[in-house]
Amino acid sequence: MTRVMAVGVFDLLHAGHLHYLEQAKSLGNFLIVVVAHDDTVRKRKHEPVTGQDLRRRMVEGLKPVDKAVIGNPPELPIFDILPTVKPDVIALGYDQEHAEEKIRSYLSKKGLGHIEVTRVDGLADDLDGTRKIIAKILDRSTTNKE
Repeated sequence: MTRVMAVGVFDLLHAGHLHYLEQAKSLGNFLIVVVAHDDTVRKRKHEPVTGQDLRRRMVEGLKPVDKAVIGNPPELPIFDILPTVKPDVIALGYDQEHAEEKIRSYLSKKGLGHIEVTRVDGLADDLDGTRKIIAKILDRSTTNKE
């Protein structure tokens, strides 16, 4: 069995998330998704709209996902979760800032060089990201007030 790990915030689920997870699932037989810890989201991006427990439940309810777990808080190294998840493949989203070579180098140093790191394609849609969707809603809200 090939275990694939996908990672993300998954705040306000949308078609881009589903596309990412469908592509990740196609890389193996078992997809485990690591949903970002609330404190990690706050530190790296923004205040989450939905809490980590709800985001995990929503992601786990998606058809391609076999299991979803909450990631480490930001004070722990991001890849400390690997021994728990035990992935054969790490699937990165098209817009995730993770650098594949840095991850491969880290994995090699930790004796985990057997884990494949791959980046999946994005969805050709103007609403493939949470921030894009929020911007469009705000734009429509402003336009409707005029």
